[in-house]
Amino acid sequence: MVTATSRRTWIKRFRTGLLAAVFLHAPGPATVSAQSGGHGVIRDTEIEHLLSDYASPIFNAAGISKGSIRIALIDDRTFNAFVTSGRRMFINIGALLDSKTPNEVIGVIAHESGHVAGGHLTLQREQMATAQMMAMAGLLIGAGAMVAGAGDRNASNGGVGVMMGAQELAGRTLLSYQRGEEQAADRAAIKYLDMTAQSPKGLLDTFKRLSDDMMFKTTGVDPYLMSHPMPQDRIANLTAIAQASPHFNVKDSAELQARHDLMRAKLLGFVGKPDEVNRKYTISDTSVPARYAHAILNYRYKKTPEALAQIDDLIKARPENPYFWELKGQILLESGRSKEAVSALRRSIGLEPDAGLIRSLLGRALLALGDASNVQDAVRELSNAAQREPEDADIWQSLSMAYGLQNNIGMAEYSAAQEAFLLGDQQSAVNHASKAKSLLPAGSPASIKADDILNFRVKRLK
Repeated sequence: MVTATSRRTWIKRFRTGLLAAVFLHAPGPATVSAQSGGHGVIRDTEIEHLLSDYASPIFNAAGISKGSIRIALIDDRTFNAFVTSGRRMFINIGALLDSKTPNEVIGVIAHESGHVAGGHLTLQREQMATAQMMAMAGLLIGAGAMVAGAGDRNASNGGVGVMMGAQELAGRTLLSYQRGEEQAADRAAIKYLDMTAQSPKGLLDTFKRLSDDMMFKTTGVDPYLMSHPMPQDRIANLTAIAQASPHFNVKDSAELQARHDLMRAKLLGFVGKPDEVNRKYTISDTSVPARYAHAILNYRYKKTPEALAQIDDLIKARPENPYFWELKGQILLESGRSKEAVSALRRSIGLEPDAGLIRSLLGRALLALGDASNVQDAVRELSNAAQREPEDADIWQSLSMAYGLQNNIGMAEYSAAQEAFLLGDQQSAVNHASKAKSLLPAGSPASIKADDILNFRVKRLK
């Protein structure tokens, strides 16, 4: 469950930075990090499962093996999506909030899958290296001309011209290659949508909307100095291909649209200002998405009784929805009503047993009971969560606390080592791993993994 206030359950910021790029670009070299004010990564089971359902058929059509790419959400209201060399696909929450239908998001995923399947990440690095070599060669030739013609003003100016011309040529060559990649990804996206019997209309609508937004910005811009095709050219090329699809008029299923509407309501409830939420979901709107958004908004602003009443009303209408139970559990836990929170979260897990993030919340609720008899249950739930979400530092932090309450210091130190490692605190990770090694049985899984942390440190030192 996302939360606007808790570091542990919503916004997770990369401690070591992440690669980013402009909307639907093949990735560039820019780096965003929490320390520099970059946008954080959002974790939420409901949204992640929905995006996984959107992506699975597309990935299959693109020949991308299951589990090889993970989709992550960026806490940014702009419309943006990109892939990185770590085989991760990032989607801004702005893209989800702006999308009216599942098909629009699926189209974006299909485009980014085109970059992955086309090997554009690797090829672009090669093109960048070639461009750098071209620019360097120009610099050397130009410098040589200037040295050879020392004292000759014309020779000196000619050398400068060679250097500048080489740099411009290298830049234009790279940008031309990037435009070609974008066009290839567009065509691949429509191919994947056709293969999965889905409409390319959502992708086309997205580009049209972005084209309208960019029209003023690109007026007078040299098209050869852009990394993407000009908006109007891109739309013209896509329209003919998209409208030729036999699936152009296919609509999203009612069930998928309903999940999409709930996802957008949830996001707006967590990130939108009160007046924004109230404009989108007026008081007279009694739909499930509207009630969901207002329940979350009341939770954010500490109107706990109102939030609980609204979420109970939603549960009454949709008792099979695990995420309503999850939200209720989180509200109760943060209100100090741990016993009731455990009950609600167990209901959520019963409906969504594979949700590591919800299990981690249940583990924390069990710890919050302050009863030694519940610590073993907490360890079990948190261990399960850590297996499903091994890169979540906060789960390891809670697990370390739980093992500590059991006086299992070896596992507490091991869990603390995992947390520190994920947070990028290598010295603390080594210290905890060393202590864990001295306490854990030799050859045990945790001891072997502690060795991995220690060996990683040695390799880094070399």
